[in-house]
Amino acid sequence: MIVALSSFVLAAIIVASIGRRLGSWLFVWASVVPFAVMAYTATQGPAVLSGQVPVDSVEWIPQLGISLTLRLDVLAWVLALVVTGVGGLVLLYCARYFRPDEKSVARFAAVLVAFAGAMYGLVTSDDVFVLFVFWEATSVFSYLLIGHYTDKQASRGAALQALIVTTAGGLAMLVGLVLLAVAGGTSSLAELVASPPSGTVVTVAVMLVLVGALSKSALVPFHFWLPAAMAAPTPVSAYLHAAAMVKAGIYLVARLAPGYHDVPGWQEVIVTVGVVTMLLGGYRALRQHDLKLVLAYGTVSQLGFLTIVAGYGTRDAALAALALLVAHALFKATLFLVVGVIDHRAGTRDLRKLCGLGRQAPVLVVITVLALASMAGVPPTFGFVAKEAVLSALLADAEHGSTWGWIALVGVVVGSILTVAYSLRFLWGAFARKSGVEPVEFVREHLDFLVSPAVLALLGLVLGFLAGPLDRVFTLYADTVPAVEGEHGPYHLALWHGLEPALGLTALSLVVGAALFWQKERVARVQKAVSFLPRASDGYVRIMTAIDTTASRTTATTQRGSLPFYLGTILIVFVLSSVVTLSLNRSWPSGAEIWDYPAQLAVGVLMIIGAVAAARSNKRFQAVVLVGVTGYGMAALFALHGAPDLALTQVLIETITLIAFVLVLRRLPARLGDRNGRSHSVLRAVIAVAVGCTMATIAVVALGARSGATISGAFPDLAVTGGHGKNVVNVTLVDIRGWDTMGEISVLIVAATGVASLVFLTSRTDMLPRPARRTRAQRFLARVRPEREPAPERPENVAPQAGPEDADSEGDRRAWLLAGRKLAPQNRSILLEVVVRLLFHAIVVVSIYLLFAGHNLPGGGFAGGLVAGMAFVARYLAGGRFELGAAAPLDAGKVLGTGLLVVVLTAVVPLFLGADALTSTWFEAEVPVLGHVEFVTSTFFDVGVYLVVVGLVLDVLRSLGAEVDRQEEEDDRGDASVTATTKEEVGS
Repeated sequence: MIVALSSFVLAAIIVASIGRRLGSWLFVWASVVPFAVMAYTATQGPAVLSGQVPVDSVEWIPQLGISLTLRLDVLAWVLALVVTGVGGLVLLYCARYFRPDEKSVARFAAVLVAFAGAMYGLVTSDDVFVLFVFWEATSVFSYLLIGHYTDKQASRGAALQALIVTTAGGLAMLVGLVLLAVAGGTSSLAELVASPPSGTVVTVAVMLVLVGALSKSALVPFHFWLPAAMAAPTPVSAYLHAAAMVKAGIYLVARLAPGYHDVPGWQEVIVTVGVVTMLLGGYRALRQHDLKLVLAYGTVSQLGFLTIVAGYGTRDAALAALALLVAHALFKATLFLVVGVIDHRAGTRDLRKLCGLGRQAPVLVVITVLALASMAGVPPTFGFVAKEAVLSALLADAEHGSTWGWIALVGVVVGSILTVAYSLRFLWGAFARKSGVEPVEFVREHLDFLVSPAVLALLGLVLGFLAGPLDRVFTLYADTVPAVEGEHGPYHLALWHGLEPALGLTALSLVVGAALFWQKERVARVQKAVSFLPRASDGYVRIMTAIDTTASRTTATTQRGSLPFYLGTILIVFVLSSVVTLSLNRSWPSGAEIWDYPAQLAVGVLMIIGAVAAARSNKRFQAVVLVGVTGYGMAALFALHGAPDLALTQVLIETITLIAFVLVLRRLPARLGDRNGRSHSVLRAVIAVAVGCTMATIAVVALGARSGATISGAFPDLAVTGGHGKNVVNVTLVDIRGWDTMGEISVLIVAATGVASLVFLTSRTDMLPRPARRTRAQRFLARVRPEREPAPERPENVAPQAGPEDADSEGDRRAWLLAGRKLAPQNRSILLEVVVRLLFHAIVVVSIYLLFAGHNLPGGGFAGGLVAGMAFVARYLAGGRFELGAAAPLDAGKVLGTGLLVVVLTAVVPLFLGADALTSTWFEAEVPVLGHVEFVTSTFFDVGVYLVVVGLVLDVLRSLGAEVDRQEEEDDRGDASVTATTKEEVGS
């Protein structure tokens, strides 16, 4: 089963990658996977029907007892066949539904296959938390499928609405699942149902789970998202909203019913919500003019019907629920596919404009009649068999004295009347001739377009005659629910039970429903008269509007655009919360040491002087340099404490940060504003003193509050025995606390991407311009004809434009830097160019040395990457953006991504070897010349860190440096052009 589940993932990736090349055959090939999984699931039938339960399990989070366990009992087996079978037929239907030039069709197919896989995982999952993962995955995939037409606001809005509603319900459900798992002592769904816990907590948990199920299956008051989702392509409606996603909530109710049907409030909630939903959906279906909306509200009604039966809690109701679930998937998917054919061939779904299609599409009429007959409960369809079973089960419980049985029975009968009425409305609206309406031209459909709906419709008919064999299958699930006492024996599915009350109720619903349709004009007038009734969708709009309004007002109040206000708020909250925490502290230190070495006092005094001077500085660059004094002072303290790694890293980070500040300051005035820091100076001073005293107190308390031995005391031994390295800091970063490092570099990548996104105004171009290389022929001609036309005048301080004719070449030995002559003469430093030319490669070599030596000596990937970054910084400072392009002809984003990929692979590869993630090992050997050599696999992790840091520095240089340079050059050229034009006008 896990292999079957994995095949969906693999197929989705392949379809997304090569789908565009396959054209309309894309969907045909994509359907192979669900059909293959359906075939595999069918082969499990003998084992399932014999009472066995095939299980496939892989440990996922053993510390929490969570495993990827897939389990096939009868309920899961039937739903898996429905999900895969209908999914395969819908994919085949898509091959004709979508045009060959349809936009984003490969993405659509990939998401649809992935959705089928998520549903397969959902109905077979045994662990409640794994089930929740698949549950949320279906919400995400449905969001993508409903919003397939991204250029349509209706599609985007409907997708977002469905996502918000189902995800909100899913969060409530997650809380319920956690409570249920804690109360039951297990996360196994089978065990929680077989041995259900009890108590108030369990009741609350079950109600929360029901909230998730009701929102997923579009029951009142969450029903409004499903009709809105009809903005999706019709195949999505046929699969997600008829046979798959909306069945997830019904499935969960049916799964929990055997163990929790007697929980206080269960039956009351199920029956009340189900009846209201069935009646409201049927009533609204009679008002719609769009065939798809008729089916959408009909689906809402049928989902209420299914909920009543699936959660009712008796043996016969459970048997009827499983039959009705299969019947509904067949007839409702058929009808949605029929609407797609009509829309494609007639160009409209409006029943007021459709006229005369019955004679033009007789095959389509037959398919539609079969599906509608099953939905209305007309014999000999399987829908009739299922509805007879429902009525018999509810009637038996009602006769036994159950009030809720009578309520459910009356609600189902009235709902069935509405079902017959809107079924006839659909048939009349789609195919009948209407007076005063011009017949529409129906393009003859291809037979392959009708294969999928025809198969589903015929199954709905054939299964009616196979009710006996199906009864023996569905009984295996029904017998898990207790029977009603005093019944005249268990009920069995059959096409004919003789003249009985259930048959009379069916006949009543057919006759009254037909009469209701016959009087459709009067019904329409009544509905119009009561159209003032509130709608749930209006409530959703009001809630979202209130949220938006509150967010806007909160933002306007708190986000004033004042940096001092933001910092002041953060610092005040920090001080107040820290004071409250410190006041409750009982572990104050008994003594304190002022310093370990006298040099620490000197360094501390310098840091204080730098901080005070920075606060009083009125120039930006001066303030940045003075702030850097505290950073370099911290590096000195690290060095005095015998931490060369930390000292080296601190110095490098401080230097890179200083350069980044300088790059930013180029776009700002040199001096701080006259009013900067002048207003509320007393308040600022109070906040500053309070924060400083609070931080000092926290530091003192933190150093003296520890009562036990610190875990870091074992790090030196762990570094040698576990990480096979002598540099404790480096081994900690790449081995002992590798997960922390992985998270930190991910944050670095996000930060770099955010900075670049703010600087690049239109589109991001990582590849910088590089000096052109002249061919041998060009160099020969340059020596033969060295004369050049005089260069056009350019504005002062503007570098000349790149071009092959003035680019430094390999044959030009006069340039120390390849792109140095791209700078204006007054911006060049010959001394800096010479020094950078001499030191660049040496610095890169040193960075690589630090990378590989860092496991046993000071260094590592982080420090090595910073040193390499300093080399690129030097190239940029010496030669500008052209020189940076020549020094690093790389895409910074790709360097960042490659680094992260290397780190992730280092973490994942051990899993395939039977070890935990990030497990490292080492190899040692005697190598000629080099002698004894050791290699630790965590070095690969360090290499990834090295690449991430190098990519980060390149990204900062290209965004804050090269891109800002380019923007300034464009501004200067624009100003020069305006000046030249003005001079010409004055001269003329």
